[in-house]
Amino acid sequence: MKYDLLVIGSGPGGYVAAVKGAQLGLKTAVVERENLGGICLNWGCIPTKALMKSAQAFNYAKHAATYGFKAEGVEPDLNAMVDRSRGVASTMNKGVEFLLKKNGVEVINGTAKVMPGKKVMVDGTEYEAEHIIIATGARSRVMPSMPQDGRRIIGYREAMTLREQPQRMLVCGSGAIGSEFAFFYQSIGTQVTLVEFMPQILPNEDEEVAAQMSRSFRKMGMKVMPSCSVEKVDIEGDVCHVTVKDLKNTETVVDVDVVLSAVGVVTNLEGLGLEETGIKYEKGKIEVNDWYETNVPGYYAIGDVVHGPALAHVASKEAICCVEHLAGKEAVKVNYSNVPGCTYTTPEVASVGLTEKKAVDAGYEVKVGKFFFKASGKATAAGNTDGFVKIVADAKTDLILGCHMCGDNVTEMIAEAVVAREKGMTARELAQAIHPHPTMSEGVMEALEAVHGEAIHG
Repeated sequence: MKYDLLVIGSGPGGYVAAVKGAQLGLKTAVVERENLGGICLNWGCIPTKALMKSAQAFNYAKHAATYGFKAEGVEPDLNAMVDRSRGVASTMNKGVEFLLKKNGVEVINGTAKVMPGKKVMVDGTEYEAEHIIIATGARSRVMPSMPQDGRRIIGYREAMTLREQPQRMLVCGSGAIGSEFAFFYQSIGTQVTLVEFMPQILPNEDEEVAAQMSRSFRKMGMKVMPSCSVEKVDIEGDVCHVTVKDLKNTETVVDVDVVLSAVGVVTNLEGLGLEETGIKYEKGKIEVNDWYETNVPGYYAIGDVVHGPALAHVASKEAICCVEHLAGKEAVKVNYSNVPGCTYTTPEVASVGLTEKKAVDAGYEVKVGKFFFKASGKATAAGNTDGFVKIVADAKTDLILGCHMCGDNVTEMIAEAVVAREKGMTARELAQAIHPHPTMSEGVMEALEAVHGEAIHG
């Protein structure tokens, strides 16, 4: 069978590439060895958000009196939460299946291997395509000090489907994945210890945002240990004795029921046939140009397997750029300096652009504007005033260098700053736009005004 476009992997990069190819008139197929939608829809972005919503609802019920009603005997049901999460994932999986069918994309089930001559082998069957896109994604990284056994030392997949709630859990790694699971399990009553090797949790975020999240986590009862590393895990019966070392080389043993390793991901390149095909890659990343072309004509790569942020929305944007270019259309290059990042804890975290420290280190003279949600009517009415909006602007041009938020629903607000930065708007120009009252988004306006010392409520 010969196609115009064959995509390997059906995650948010792969299935978007396949749909876009079909929309542009290309005879398209996508190869998937597991579930349509990839890790994101089945084991990542979507089902974790279902768990976060369950935790949030449980927290509201626990504090019912705060909102003027009684709710007695409220207890978490981890099995029911997991079932709901898996149901959400199943629904989204069926949605991707519908999209592919609707657009005439053929789905090939199996494990793919690229071959020279624009060919792909799938479980013994050979296919040809004028264009082949590799979008095989990534999986949980296994650390030597924490060999995962799927029971006592687990990765994100097992954390998403635990059927017995642990009384104590240690989470190693405080990026988005680690922080979200730490928040979830602490919310439903597990005593969580969060260990982070870097000096702050959420290492990619602004220092002040990270500090706020540390306070919020500790207020929940979570133990937060930055600047620490997990040296080893000794399992004795049902107990994990975790040796944690700090910067002073002082070792502490933390006893828990389960250890969650959330120290990043490793790309799925093994057995893909890259060497035989002559496709260059280094340190687990395939080398591509601005249009995601590899060094071998007709072969492309997008998503987690190439350099850049390992984020679903980035993979989707790369997919569209890649396919439009290979189809001869006028494609727009991905702007990697304007990629938003979100963490769906409570409070939420959202950011785009440079942190204050990175802006200063890059040589910018900056002006900073902040608005704290404790002054927000909407946040006060909602009962959660933790957090703030922080704008980092160029003192000379007033351009928005970065926007950093921590608070309720801020992941729904960050797009405003993304669009403003994409269009080159200044802080003053964006502040002039009317923001509805009462909303959390007013915090963006107030922070923008604060850059010039003009905030009304700041």
